[in-house]
This record gives sequence, C-alpha cells and structure tokens, in this order.
Amino acid sequence: MITRTIYDKAKNIRLAIFDVDGVLTDGSLYISDAGEEYKAFNTLDGHGMKMLRASGVELAIITGRTSRCVELRAQNLGIGLLYQGVENKLEIYHQLLVKFNLTDNETSYMGDDVADLAILKRCGLAVGVPNAHTHVKTNCDLITRSAGGRGAVREFCDLVLTAQKTYDAQLAPYLK
Repeated sequence: MITRTIYDKAKNIRLAIFDVDGVLTDGSLYISDAGEEYKAFNTLDGHGMKMLRASGVELAIITGRTSRCVELRAQNLGIGLLYQGVENKLEIYHQLLVKFNLTDNETSYMGDDVADLAILKRCGLAVGVPNAHTHVKTNCDLITRSAGGRGAVREFCDLVLTAQKTYDAQLAPYLK
C-alpha cells in the first residue's frame, strides 16, 4: 500500500539504484552446458526505467554477479552507471552520493536479498519485492505487488513519476 509517507519520499528521488537478480529478473539463473548465463528481463520494467531516466532521475545498477547480458541490458536502457561483481555495495552507493552530490533522502534502492540491506537501511526510499528475503522486507518502506522480474520495477518507476508529477509528460508522446 502506498502511504503519504512513501509518496513524499518518492518526490525526493534523484537517483534510483537497482539490484539485478530477483529485482530486474525473477532471480532464476539459466546456465547452458557451455557455461553461458541467461537471464530474462521484463520489457515493462525496462520501459519504466527509460521513462524515469527521461524525467531526470539518474539510474544505477549494482549487482554482486557479473554477466554480459546485464551489460547489454544496461546499454539497451541507456544506463551508464553499471557496477557488476560488487562485494561491497555500500561502497559504490557512497561513491554515487559523492558523484551526484546527493543525500540519502534523494536516493532509492530496490533489492531482494541480504547483500542489499546496508543500502536499504540508508537510502531515502527502500523498496523490496514480494519474493525478497524476510530480513529485506522488514527493512523496506515499500514492497511492490508485482514480483521481481515481473513488473515490480515498473510499479516503482510509475510511483516516482507520479509523485514527481512527471508521469503525464512521459506518457504524452504515446497518446498522440
């Protein structure tokens, strides 16, 4: 449920950071006999991220795994802030705060597992998915209705766009 507090926090977001496995995907890892890794990304999530970026919110991805398909997805979405193979996500988070001269309250993070807790406990708007670990859920301001990889990111993007009163402007080109 979106409360006034969550809506007010969403108004302040200038940087939205996302985990990959379990958030941008459903958390499944497909590995071929040749060792190639495959992931499925949701197109609704991707379009929401594009609209959010077009509205002026910076986007970043921080993930503990390294995968070529994540690099390709980030390129496709125009996300230049991609950090893969990260053991200490909080360190990257602090670097991003400095880079963009932001406070915690101007950031959001979307995660699903305990490796995400350090950022979730500090950012201005902590978002989890229904399939997140219990410890993550108890440290989030919002748990999306949709699961990771199944529209959860789009829900979040639409919330921020609506709270910042930029949703209509992002939707307008599709209504012509």
